[in-house]
Amino acid sequence: MESSIREQIKKLSVSERIILVEEIWDGITEENIQIELSSKQKQEIERHSKELKANPELGKSWDEIR
Repeated sequence: MESSIREQIKKLSVSERIILVEEIWDGITEENIQIELSSKQKQEIERHSKELKANPELGKSWDEIR
């Protein structure tokens, strides 16, 4: 990223930077790009899934997390 862009971003207020990040994220999600997980990442997800199925009390509901 060019230093002039970084300098301009630093001049924004926190709320303006949050809005910028949201806009960037929305732009990325609109492109509908599929990101491939590495085998290590897939293994970790599988491990967590098995652990949660074996011990459901370890998990939290969406309401608890919010």
